[in-house]
Amino acid sequence: MVYADFPGKLNHISTKMTTGEDKSMYKNEDFDPELRKAVEEGSKDTKRILDLIDNYKDINSKVFCLKNVLREYDHPDGYIKQTVMHEQIMIPRSNGDGFIRLLIYRPRLQHSPLPCIYQIHGGGMISGDIDNEMEELSKLSNMFQAIVVDVDYRLAPEYPYPAGMEDCYDGLKWISDHVKDLNIDSSRIGLMGESAGGGLAASIAIKSRDSGGPRILFQALIAPMLDDRNITSSSLLCSGAWPSWPREMNLLGWHALLGDLAGTSDVSQYAAPSRAKYLGNLPPSYIEVGGMEVFRDEDIDYASRMMADNVPVELHVYPGTFHSWHSQAPEASVTKRAISNRIEWIRNHLRP
Repeated sequence: MVYADFPGKLNHISTKMTTGEDKSMYKNEDFDPELRKAVEEGSKDTKRILDLIDNYKDINSKVFCLKNVLREYDHPDGYIKQTVMHEQIMIPRSNGDGFIRLLIYRPRLQHSPLPCIYQIHGGGMISGDIDNEMEELSKLSNMFQAIVVDVDYRLAPEYPYPAGMEDCYDGLKWISDHVKDLNIDSSRIGLMGESAGGGLAASIAIKSRDSGGPRILFQALIAPMLDDRNITSSSLLCSGAWPSWPREMNLLGWHALLGDLAGTSDVSQYAAPSRAKYLGNLPPSYIEVGGMEVFRDEDIDYASRMMADNVPVELHVYPGTFHSWHSQAPEASVTKRAISNRIEWIRNHLRP
């Protein structure tokens, strides 16, 4: 199923890596009316970040500048609030090199066995952590009467590909191997991730398919980061002081993950799922993306190619919205509609 409506007022913009100068050609009225205040604030934040990045000439220095700024946004108060009950587990990496931290959330009322949602956080491959999602994931656990497991994967550039993907896959395999201990129904393990987390969820779904790994019930991909090439119309459009995650930040995120391989023909499908030639035999998929964000076209293409390879896909494209708009405008009608559609799809697929 495809739900799409594309705004037609947007102009083509320069592909050049910009400074903080606003080189996008959007108009505020192109966005959903209820999001315009968030657009103004988000554009100012983006311009500030791009101005900071532009103080550095070396691309690796730009990456670390972006990473440090995003860390401030993740924890603006400088500390982490732990207000919900959860279980923390350290599991060994499959290669024997250290451990992976998992946080496990359980519903208040438990029966045996329970479905599981394996959650992968976003952050452009360079930021984000599992301590920042506790309240949200605790609510999801109770809403779906499911066990939710959040994985603390390694981040670029300190740990480039394949470190983060391998951590996510090891976590999935560990859950599958310990379903009895965790009180999980092995036939009902689904993946969920947003942005970079959505890209990693797509990566491990392909890896699990190819390696005969755990059976995955579904993948719910929220504005997933899938393609390192940045050659689509939307990746060219969303540049400069674009709210939330413009082209410039996306290029830095992929460079942090892949280094000089980014954009070349040598990138693995497990690093950038859009590189996969065949997308058949993947689990039923839900893809949601903003109509005015950098990932729009690559996500539509990924959904279309999965459908061409006979994968059941529900695709939602929300016009007038930017990347992660729902976290910045939670009361907007389009946010409520998107969250409702997402919840309904996941709930239907978790049913025995």
